[in-house]
Amino acid sequence: MRRTTLAAQLLRLQLLIVVVVLVAIGGLSLAQSSAAFQRDAGRRAQSAAETLAANPVVRQLLPSAQPRIRTGLQSVVESVRAVSGLDYAALSGVDGVVVLSTVPEQVGTTVQTGADGSRVGLTDTAAGKAVEARVPVLDDSGTLVGTAVVGDRYPSAVDRFLQSAPNLIVYLAVASVLGGLGSVLLARRVKRQTLGMEASEILDLVGQREAMLRGLKEGVIALDPNGRVVLMSESAHELLHIEYGSKGATVDELGVTGRLRDVLLGTVETSDEIVLVGDRVLVLNTVPVVADGKAVGTVTTFRDRTELTDVEEELGVTKTSSTALREHIHEFDNQLHTISGLVQLHEYDEVVRYVDGLTARREDATSVVTDSVADVSVAALLIAKIGAAAHRSVTVDIVEGSALRSHGGALSRDLCTVLGNLVDNAVAASSGRVRIALHENNGDIVAEVFDDGPGVDASDTTNIFEQGWSTKGAASTGHGFGLALVRLACRRRGGDVTVGTDGEWTVFRAMMKE
Repeated sequence: MRRTTLAAQLLRLQLLIVVVVLVAIGGLSLAQSSAAFQRDAGRRAQSAAETLAANPVVRQLLPSAQPRIRTGLQSVVESVRAVSGLDYAALSGVDGVVVLSTVPEQVGTTVQTGADGSRVGLTDTAAGKAVEARVPVLDDSGTLVGTAVVGDRYPSAVDRFLQSAPNLIVYLAVASVLGGLGSVLLARRVKRQTLGMEASEILDLVGQREAMLRGLKEGVIALDPNGRVVLMSESAHELLHIEYGSKGATVDELGVTGRLRDVLLGTVETSDEIVLVGDRVLVLNTVPVVADGKAVGTVTTFRDRTELTDVEEELGVTKTSSTALREHIHEFDNQLHTISGLVQLHEYDEVVRYVDGLTARREDATSVVTDSVADVSVAALLIAKIGAAAHRSVTVDIVEGSALRSHGGALSRDLCTVLGNLVDNAVAASSGRVRIALHENNGDIVAEVFDDGPGVDASDTTNIFEQGWSTKGAASTGHGFGLALVRLACRRRGGDVTVGTDGEWTVFRAMMKE
């Protein structure tokens, strides 16, 4: 079945409106004509009735007049009716019985009068409604001798409509032509503004868009030039923890602040921007929307990289271990060359002492970690970090009394994220010494990393954990996420991270629950 075009729909609607308006105007016109007729006919009827009541012949002969007996009154009554152009005229006696009328059927009927015998208004007659005037007739002595009655029949609704029909038809024709022309022009303008699409096509497009937005795993937010939400997908609501029904709200009204606000508003020109939102790591891309050379808003898409970040942290641990192994291989090459030289010099006793020394040193370095840390992943990370720090002439010590049980799974990954980033920062800031303390107490895991570097300004103790804060450069260059990830991991497990001082040491203290 072919769908009706937008122009046809507008034409039908316009014609319907025209018809409804004309019907209303017709009804109003009939009501006005009725009121005008009643007013004009009442005035004429009263004037004619007063003329008839004041006629000397009527005043003289009416007291003796009898129903259906012709007298000189007949010509007077007919003359008044003819001159006034009204439908009927009659005379009644003092008792109200009509004794003479231009309408024979009225003779013998009774008319009602007021206390003073006068009345003008609408009344019911045998022929229908009529506008009637009744005036008392007085003799020369002022005595009431009867009533003069003059009336004009009320035209029916059909008659009144037929009288107005020619004008209504003209109005309908003119309004239909103008309405049709206006509908066509309006339809063309609307189609230009809707890129030539019909209403049904727009409806289908909107439905497809809604279905597409619901099916997208990535979040989508569209803002107008004033920063108000035009569109927000279901994934965007869930990832940003924003309540539904936020269309029309500004970014500030949504409670969005910091880096996320800058990215959404397009004030930051970047792609694949990593932003921390709650306990999630999101990657955002903002594209300005331009129409006819004018900026009409922005569209931001973002995807959840939290799980990928966890995997990257695990790979980071593996990479650190691999780097440490490569350094150890290089060191082992040097040690093997030394042993080979001692053997060639037949210094066998020195070879034994050299090998024993290497073994003891290696065991001491490993046992310091494994004696305190039972978690294999964390222990491997710390051994690798200690080795990497040694190549930078930084000594990393495990504080005596430290203890960490084996946890495994996601908790081990979070511990590696926290310790890896804190140790890297401490080694980078250190003047040569770093200390690590690990404790568990009633389900709380506490990790403290000490360094002998210059410390953190008191004004930065809070900002240091914000995304993008770094002493190494701008966040866009890849810095400024380590400590933010540490705080994210801690808060995700019901804890937090702080920075302070302990004598000459700068202390980062991270706590999380099992």
